[in-house]
Amino acid sequence: MVVRRYEPADCKGITELFYETVHAVNAKDYTKEQLDAWASGKVDPEEWNRTLSEHFSLVALEDGRIVGFGDMDQTGYLDRLYVHKDYQGRGIASALCKELENAVREEKITVHASITAVPFFRARGYEIVKKQQVIRQGISLTNYIMEKQRREAGADKGRGAV
Repeated sequence: MVVRRYEPADCKGITELFYETVHAVNAKDYTKEQLDAWASGKVDPEEWNRTLSEHFSLVALEDGRIVGFGDMDQTGYLDRLYVHKDYQGRGIASALCKELENAVREEKITVHASITAVPFFRARGYEIVKKQQVIRQGISLTNYIMEKQRREAGADKGRGAV
């Protein structure tokens, strides 16, 4: 697997991966109506390209195929993190998330995690701040605001082994 920076030519593949992943992976936690509201299949590629280009965005490739992507803004908000439905459980999300987290200097990283993604983020040290309902196309979806506090550099100074 290769992880590299996002390029505008990736946008179409990323939006297709997003749709397929939401409808397959998140189907255990959301209704068909909710999945259709979340990922309708009708995206604005110019808007996606704009935000992916503005954020620190990464793409994971295996044999030249996009198998995952993620992006984080400069404030430490992890906006999107998705892995292709056929490549789940292979460490792709962990690799992307680690690089995204390391790209920002903020003490706190925030994500709005789906029900499905909560265990992944908990395992990475994120804690639930609150459960919320978001409205997409008039449909209510549950997600969780989660945060990860990062230790300040040098916080362990003077605490060496004796």
